Amino acid sequence: MSGPGPSAPRVEPLAWRSTGAWCTLLITMLLGLAADLSTKHWAFRSVAGRPVTVLREEVLAIAAVDPKAIGRGIIPPHEPVVVIPHVLNFTLVLNPGAVFGMGAGQRWFFIAFTAAAMTVGLLVFARATRARDHWTHVALGLLLAGGVGNVYDRLFYGCVRDFIHPLPGVRFPFGWSPFGSNGEIWPYVSNVADALLIVGIGMLFLRVIRGDHQPPAQPAPTAPADASPAPATPPADP
Repeated sequence: MSGPGPSAPRVEPLAWRSTGAWCTLLITMLLGLAADLSTKHWAFRSVAGRPVTVLREEVLAIAAVDPKAIGRGIIPPHEPVVVIPHVLNFTLVLNPGAVFGMGAGQRWFFIAFTAAAMTVGLLVFARATRARDHWTHVALGLLLAGGVGNVYDRLFYGCVRDFIHPLPGVRFPFGWSPFGSNGEIWPYVSNVADALLIVGIGMLFLRVIRGDHQPPAQPAPTAPADASPAPATPPADP
């Protein structure tokens, strides 16, 4: 009588076959997108002391002459809202370019680039992650949320609405100014979408350097195929 043979280790299915993986990705993306769009809406209604309306036609008309003049032509002069002194201010900025204002006037290029990057992110999710790679799925959801949030602005407003200024007025020591003439450590104004992108990239980086240190699943030990039960020991004669 032969026993059962060794069973193969269970292979985790790819993420695109897993309902739980899709839920993790989409819920993260939708929550991140809601946070980005709602905070932009709040900021442009409150930070300047009165609502600031950003019209796509007006933005494109100004951008056709001088993309860097968009903010001056639409946002009224206002004092920043100090949330935490020297740590966080809110101030309104319209960004016609990409991260840190680079590439002003290249709106369609950045829309196409972001769409391509989001497609790659979905392919990575579907073909290169497993059902239980929750950390990676959350990171990809944050990246998709940040990308969609800023693409939404470029499509419907012609620019990106920014309002978050970390470390305002904090300068490098010894007069060092690698990012500009005033020497501020962080002279850029951004938004929640940018923060989601940075966090998502950081999570993926940690995932890569950490790797997968879990040993592969091992099948439970079984008796050899040719093994047979040992005969019962007969009771000793009285």
